[in-house]
Amino acid sequence: MALIPFDDRDGLIWLNGEMVDWRDAKTHTLSHGLHYASLVFEGERAYGGTIFAGAEHTKRLRSSCQMLDFDIPISNEEVDEAKIALLAANKITDGYVRAFCWRGSEMMAISAQQTKTHVAIAAWEWPSYFDPETKMRGITLDIAKWKRPSPESAPVHAKAAGLYTICTLSKHEAEKKGFQDALMLDYRGYIAEATGANVFFIDAESTLHTPIPDCFLNGITRQTVIRLAQSLQMKVVERHLQPEDMATMKECFLTGTAAEVTPVARIGNYTFTPSDACRQLVTAYDDLVNGRINL
Repeated sequence: MALIPFDDRDGLIWLNGEMVDWRDAKTHTLSHGLHYASLVFEGERAYGGTIFAGAEHTKRLRSSCQMLDFDIPISNEEVDEAKIALLAANKITDGYVRAFCWRGSEMMAISAQQTKTHVAIAAWEWPSYFDPETKMRGITLDIAKWKRPSPESAPVHAKAAGLYTICTLSKHEAEKKGFQDALMLDYRGYIAEATGANVFFIDAESTLHTPIPDCFLNGITRQTVIRLAQSLQMKVVERHLQPEDMATMKECFLTGTAAEVTPVARIGNYTFTPSDACRQLVTAYDDLVNGRINL
């Protein structure tokens, strides 16, 4: 299937307070965000025309900006209203929403105090990655050579563009080997996350184990799934996990806005069998985001 470039599509993008034709939504090549990675973003999904956890994503967008020493020049409420208006303008009911902020072109150096903060929101149709039965077969992950950095080395709790460089490298390497994604360890050698999603494991007693997010993003979907699991009377343990702990786990899944709840069949040489616990959480999350249940 031919790729449709993201700079050559029909529709509208919200840019600095205005609805702009998709192809005209541009920034200069000499922007600080492009050259020095001073850009943060959010990935959100709309189900039936409603953005799931939209306000939480906007709050995190501002927090990410502030960690990089700039701020959104409009209120959270205005960002939320713009996202809703953009979905309506593009006639999108089930889709992906990308809100992002970056420093402009006024200064082209490490210092960037006088740069303008730009804000944009794009949205496009994006159904679920997999149908339920395909999803339950589970995906495969390589174990990446790149590690998530220490909180003393990077703003690890920001959803910042620069932090995804090692994710792209890890995913490319995994795909060359025939895997679909990669599991990343942290700077200490503990299990951290996949390249764009958090990870959970399930043991023989149906207890969920998930890494402590002390050097990577504590995903909004991750937090939602923990609450969902607890509402289903599942025990959830947040702890540091060594790679060898995977040998004792029966099931595994990823969580994220794009991944939703995606079972995993293999990580490196470790294998898992997606079963009842995964299916229960896949179903519960789908019911939640589509408004069939409340949490």
